[in-house]
Amino acid sequence: MTFSRAIASVGGTGFFPWAPGTAGSLVGLVLGCAILAFAGHWVLFILAIIAMVGGILAIRAAEAKDDPGWVVIDEVAGQWLTLLGLSHVTWIGAILAFALFRLLDITKPGPIGWADRMHSPTGVMLDDVIAGVIGGLLLWAVLLWHPALFG
Repeated sequence: MTFSRAIASVGGTGFFPWAPGTAGSLVGLVLGCAILAFAGHWVLFILAIIAMVGGILAIRAAEAKDDPGWVVIDEVAGQWLTLLGLSHVTWIGAILAFALFRLLDITKPGPIGWADRMHSPTGVMLDDVIAGVIGGLLLWAVLLWHPALFG
């Protein structure tokens, strides 16, 4: 496996035989929750930006066309952006972050679908980034509306 494929597939996670996007999101969720709990929002945000830029470069270098299933670095970056909507890590918050991000990533409403139709390395990353930002904002709104849900 080339270095660019290893980055784009998050160490081969994207080659999981069933639902590689969900597998990539789960990896992002576990890593993101740990980063958020031990290093904070700013570190997670900076790492999400690094994942975005590195992901675009890796997708381009791997010559991945459209949005192949094995490319899951975009799911990791998007999941991390969604997690930024939490004030702190809780089980219910993590589950909601995962569910919101996957729902938005799969259904691709509005600007998420527009980015998905770009058919470029930037588009591969951008649809998940937009889904992550929207997911994070929705999660934050739920947190404001019902803070007791999050402990």
